Amino acid sequence: MEVNYKNKKSYNTAKYPIRQPRFFTWLIWLLSKIMLTGKNYKIEKINTENLKPPYILLSNHLYFVDFELAALATYPHRINNVVSIDGYYRRPWLMVLIGAICKRKFTNDLHLVKSIRRVLQKGDVFCMYPEARYSPDGTTAILPESIGKLIKMNKVPVACMLHRGNHLRTPFWNFRKPRKVPLHTTFTQILTAEQVAELSIDEINKIVREALDYDEYRYQKENGIKITEPFRAEGLHKILYQCPACKTEHKMASKGAEIFCEECGKRWTLLEDGNLKANEGETEFSHIPDWFAWERTEVRKQVENGTYHFEDTVDVFSLPRCWRYFHLGDAKLTHDINDGFTLTGHYRGKDYKIERKPLGQIGLHVEYDYCYLKPFDCIDISTDKDSFYCYPTKQNVVTKLSFATEEIYRLKSLEAKREKEKT
Repeated sequence: MEVNYKNKKSYNTAKYPIRQPRFFTWLIWLLSKIMLTGKNYKIEKINTENLKPPYILLSNHLYFVDFELAALATYPHRINNVVSIDGYYRRPWLMVLIGAICKRKFTNDLHLVKSIRRVLQKGDVFCMYPEARYSPDGTTAILPESIGKLIKMNKVPVACMLHRGNHLRTPFWNFRKPRKVPLHTTFTQILTAEQVAELSIDEINKIVREALDYDEYRYQKENGIKITEPFRAEGLHKILYQCPACKTEHKMASKGAEIFCEECGKRWTLLEDGNLKANEGETEFSHIPDWFAWERTEVRKQVENGTYHFEDTVDVFSLPRCWRYFHLGDAKLTHDINDGFTLTGHYRGKDYKIERKPLGQIGLHVEYDYCYLKPFDCIDISTDKDSFYCYPTKQNVVTKLSFATEEIYRLKSLEAKREKEKT
């Protein structure tokens, strides 16, 4: 059952992107230069002497500044970026003019493959962010296996853009308070067209995974970067939501340079070098990504032993088109290993039900303090024609939902693979 909108038409994402006009290529470069004024940044090019369009550009994703750095690195070549539907909000005409390719988060979009081929056939650069989200903990997220197939299909060179320092400067969990951190971007050709033709899909995926491997906190330590801002830990509890001391979930909080558990009272200080240190007793995790990874293993256990289940009342806003978010009001959201996500609500006199099955969703789009609507955390559950931004009543749960989505997909994929092998 779909939502009862007055206008049933949704934004058509199945459009071919236009070729970016030369004027806009120059204008984007100029605006990127202006936006980066005052920031300490460096773009290093490696093995790109003979790299010319058409080629595929893969980039990690840490903050909006990634787009600006990519524009400088690829200039003067035209570039077509994949952009989420909320990036089109109130400016679809502009996104079309700059050659953007519209996509709803974590949906299967067959037309995207055709759009990519069209961009490359015109001799331009196709840029995508395969993690499809800002990194929560400054490390590489799960990369889809389909990347290798996409590269093999198009038979063009592949470059990788790896941004470092962007997460340290504006971490996803507190992007409103930037820190003074230098930015370093490496722009590297990782595959020639000849190598793409020769290598298998698995070999291509291995090269891509290695090229997109990063750890911002390891980078901070290796380069002696000190973050001295007194607010440096504020918001960290959004990703470190489970206490490693008492194992309680969703009771973590943070203030200043400290993160602490409101259940057992244990406190940790985020040091200037990026390490965590317990104020008293054992330091369970000194490395933020290790704490984050431990939380994932805890969710994996719940998924595998069948105890994982989420249910809550959520405040829902939808974005079927690009000019207005529709406030759908309260709805019921459930998530489990058998049915995936189910969102049920009532709007304009009729019930609606949105379902996303476990094997249909490899990841979940999470937003902390979502700027367009309300300054609270939310998740985006998208279908082919609509996107639902859900604000849970329960506090600090969206990171766990993201883990659970990925772990359920992983488990269901393994089960499907075993069943296929039996037949």
